[in-house]
Amino acid sequence: MAKIVNFRRARRHTESNHMVITVEGVNTKEAAHKLVGKEVTYQTGSKNGNTIKGKVSAAHGNKGAVRAIFERGMPGQSIGKDVDVK
Repeated sequence: MAKIVNFRRARRHTESNHMVITVEGVNTKEAAHKLVGKEVTYQTGSKNGNTIKGKVSAAHGNKGAVRAIFERGMPGQSIGKDVDVK
């Protein structure tokens, strides 16, 4: 299980489809590199059960966080929610 932490951002710009994710049990940069290329799915809260798919692109920092790029822009409500990493 993984959790969305925040959008990938700079001082004045936010990428709406790039997210920073933390994965349970991954605490080092080396372990995070092993997740690169894995698929990430986010279940939206809609009645239709829609999903937004993405892919882990790189490690983010030294504590095991990863960056994921999703197909389309993510809603702000997704921050703090769980995602599946397969």
